[in-house]
Amino acid sequence: MSDRKQHVITTAHQLFIENGFQATSIQDILDHSNISKGTFYNYFASKNELLMAIFSYLSEKLSEERDGFLIGQDSSDINLFIKQIELEFEYNGKNKLFNLLEEAFFTNDPALKEFFKASHMRHFNWIYKRFIDLFGKSKEAYLLDCTILFTGMLHQTVHFNILSSGRDGDQRPVIRYIVNRIKKVVEEVAESKEQLFKPEDLFKLLPDYQKFEEMFKEKLTKLIFVMKKGLDEQEGRQKYVELLEFIEEELTHATSPRRYLIKSAMDSLADYKGNEWDNQCQKLVELVEGYFLEKH
Repeated sequence: MSDRKQHVITTAHQLFIENGFQATSIQDILDHSNISKGTFYNYFASKNELLMAIFSYLSEKLSEERDGFLIGQDSSDINLFIKQIELEFEYNGKNKLFNLLEEAFFTNDPALKEFFKASHMRHFNWIYKRFIDLFGKSKEAYLLDCTILFTGMLHQTVHFNILSSGRDGDQRPVIRYIVNRIKKVVEEVAESKEQLFKPEDLFKLLPDYQKFEEMFKEKLTKLIFVMKKGLDEQEGRQKYVELLEFIEEELTHATSPRRYLIKSAMDSLADYKGNEWDNQCQKLVELVEGYFLEKH
């Protein structure tokens, strides 16, 4: 993204915070950004599209910060999840995202509503995946139901807390309280084996590109597992295990996977000699190249 376009996004966001989305005109944005109308429409087809660009930019920054909590840490540590949720509420409050979201729905723009629906589903999927980290794959079948219960309890309790206090206060006690409640719910639901929704029900609602990512990660994880299992117990084996784990970590957890490092790791894998190894390496190369082709 060019510096000038980024400047327009930042300026418009500040105007939306100060004056509201509906009350801010395109002319206001032009005046404060010091750009022409032609330049604006070269970047965005409408004010609504600009709002989508703001949300996309802020969501990416939030994801980077949120995922940063897990680098080198145990993803099953529930305290890290609490910190991630706290960060989300703090970030949303600072950037007035809930206020902008409420205003946006009054525009009745189908494209804008579809954008926010897709954003909501992506966030929903993130919580569901984190629940798998926290509570284990053995409970996976019941964790979509628990994700729905968790988000409902959390947002309604936060909303009541704001209404009762008359201000946007510290939501950390509420977040910790609800997370502690959901731990009990997960155990109870899994023990009862009751299931309202299946995980594939969520998958159907995800944006197409996220469906691609989900399928890619599943294929990658299976292939890496097979390759690691096929490594002989010999000197130097650990080197190839670490290379495979690096590739998997980079492609499944990094916000912006470093293509040149992944390619270097895959080139190094070719040094190993073993049954089916060359074929597996070729499958890995094709899978990864397909991923970057689809992403870019």
